[in-house]
Amino acid sequence: MVGTYLRNSVIAVLPSLLFIAILSITAAFALEILHWRGRNGIMLLFLAGIMMPLQIILLPLFSIYLHVNLINNLLSLIITYTAFGLPLTIFMLAGFYKTMPPALIEAAVIDGCSIFGAFWRITVPMMKNAILTVMLVQFFFIWNDLLLSLTFISNNNLRTVQTGLLSFTTGYGQAWGPTFAAVCMAMLPTLGVYLFLNQRVIKGIAAGSVKG
Repeated sequence: MVGTYLRNSVIAVLPSLLFIAILSITAAFALEILHWRGRNGIMLLFLAGIMMPLQIILLPLFSIYLHVNLINNLLSLIITYTAFGLPLTIFMLAGFYKTMPPALIEAAVIDGCSIFGAFWRITVPMMKNAILTVMLVQFFFIWNDLLLSLTFISNNNLRTVQTGLLSFTTGYGQAWGPTFAAVCMAMLPTLGVYLFLNQRVIKGIAAGSVKG
């Protein structure tokens, strides 16, 4: 069953990270680089989203998902992970965009590059390490989630790895050997991802600590 739990976690985590990455990169660019009326108000809304406790809207979300038949569906986790991951990720990426010299984008536009071209060809490559850093933070949050998965998923075949670990019991009490083995297996993806991206994460953090 551990393989099933790991597979469900991967199915829930990878699309969530993809949606968070695409939406947050473009939103942070629009909020920090482009100048348009109301952008400060939109940023305040995202900041309010960071401060909103998940427990406040957990029951309303459950009611909504129940009415649209998304309970015991990994899509409910993907939607919720994406929605709650966006405010913090946009805020963090906006901070990294502040370190980017505006002259680079202005020079690209003067040379005939469109705004989308400047975004894709200049800012995204420069933000590569920063993007990996914030995606790693979100990966840790989502992979280790227990509350949302425990609330929206009750089918044992759809449990993620964190809620699946709760089912490692026997008729004689806690099965410590299998539980510890499953915990080690659940830790391997996070450890492997961090070790693989360690240097890029350090570069991304350093890039966000200096302006100019």
